[in-house]
Amino acid sequence: MATITIAEQDRKLEDPQEILEFVRPFGIWYEKWDVDGRIGADATNEEILSAYEPEIERLKQQGGFQTADVINVNPDTPGLDEMLAKFDKEHTHSEDEVRFTIEGRGLFHIHPDNGPVFSVTVESGDLINVPEGTRHWFNLCENRSIRCIRLFKEKTGWAAHYIDDAVHEQHAAVCWGPDYLPPAEDLDSVVKV
Repeated sequence: MATITIAEQDRKLEDPQEILEFVRPFGIWYEKWDVDGRIGADATNEEILSAYEPEIERLKQQGGFQTADVINVNPDTPGLDEMLAKFDKEHTHSEDEVRFTIEGRGLFHIHPDNGPVFSVTVESGDLINVPEGTRHWFNLCENRSIRCIRLFKEKTGWAAHYIDDAVHEQHAAVCWGPDYLPPAEDLDSVVKV
């Protein structure tokens, strides 16, 4: 389930309805799709697109998208660091960025014109869009793996337009999962009571 963190307000949202209400004014959609038993662990990209065809077709009609594909990255993906370097700096796109996470975890930071910078940790079952022209950046979580359905208005996809006065370096590129313990050097050795 997605989690939103608004660092400057020391606020965290985990309830799907609260998340939906928080992101709506920024033009962001959030949906939770069923993933249990829908596809096998070794499903091909074609099998995934077929399994989610009704949802994909609804989004195509709703948002004017022309095409959908599946992206699958993990630590063994050739050129992973170079690929991630294209998205871990604040940028915009000339169309919505739409992602449905099938497996894995990722972290979107969103920097809307009309609100604070906030992060959205997405995982299996989470659908989110980042509206056209919205400043954002993306990082993978601790295991550096994610498999997502992506939708595009242009069949060639979109390109990142980087921001000159970017704020991405002011925000932690870390998402904590229930099974993740940060490295010892990142832990505060002083117990506070």
